[in-house]
Amino acid sequence: MNTGKPSAFVRARSELVLMIFLVAELIIFSAFGRNFLTADNLSNIVRHSTEIGLLALVMMPVILTGGIDLSVGSLLGLCAVLFGTMVQDAGLPPLVAGGITLLIGGLAGGFNALLITRVRLPALIVTLGTFSLFRGLAEAITKGTATYSKFPESFLALGSATFMGLPVQAWIFIVIAMVVWLLVHRTTFGRSWRAIGFSPEGARYAGLPVERRIAFAHVMAGIVAALAAIILTARVTQARAEAGTGYELLAITAVVLGGTSIFGGTGSVHGTLLGVASIAVLTNGLSRIPSIMGVSRELSGVLTGALLIFALSSGVLMKFLSERRARRQTSRNPSTTSNA
Repeated sequence: MNTGKPSAFVRARSELVLMIFLVAELIIFSAFGRNFLTADNLSNIVRHSTEIGLLALVMMPVILTGGIDLSVGSLLGLCAVLFGTMVQDAGLPPLVAGGITLLIGGLAGGFNALLITRVRLPALIVTLGTFSLFRGLAEAITKGTATYSKFPESFLALGSATFMGLPVQAWIFIVIAMVVWLLVHRTTFGRSWRAIGFSPEGARYAGLPVERRIAFAHVMAGIVAALAAIILTARVTQARAEAGTGYELLAITAVVLGGTSIFGGTGSVHGTLLGVASIAVLTNGLSRIPSIMGVSRELSGVLTGALLIFALSSGVLMKFLSERRARRQTSRNPSTTSNA
């Protein structure tokens, strides 16, 4: 019987490596970056990483089940445009428009879930299709050029104000992180997501409502993507069709970098938070270093891609090494297996 010890060992090792990498980033960028370790810049890092962090938090349960959601970035752009349309064109108060936007995000996530759980299409194919569908709808609404920017100052404070020393959106992020952490690590939902990721058929035989659990993860991803759209709109003071472009890849990178297996079954919220922090510090730190031949900004994308490849390959390598270590211990102690 699989005790899960190798996977726990692999995850702990990856989180330790990631923590060391994050500390190294802080040391390097504080030494070579301009005004990196200042209160204003640290607040800036939090502001600019909230949306990707929110997407990563809800991407983690989806990947934990063995699925994927490539549509969250496009859904963010669509929800931002719809929110802007309701506020600017329909004249709805931001609070009402925000509630409707969250509902739309949930429905979009439910549409993904319907195709995955009822039509039985692979999550990769479904969300790749809705990736284009949601972005196309956003561009159709704006005709590719329209920008919504006439928002009340009270709403824009969501993206610029602080509360108890932290940006307002940071408190929203903390609340969502706590909710997802409790779901993943302290409820039957988390245990069932892991069981589904290890073996969907085995989970069904155990009596778990596999389709409903997967659907819940995708609906939650849609709602939080809509929330991220509202926060992004408040931060940049405008809503455009290209909002959230590339965010889905950054979210996946943060999740996998944090030790969640891309094949499902293992992962942690705290590891995902470390992944988000590493990417946020890397992106901000590179922008603070004086340009080397004009390529410092381009290095951000290159290094983020390298981090994703490293995370995927190191996870497989650590799993191989831990299994090899387990086989060696078994071969040295044959009496243990015979007694079992």
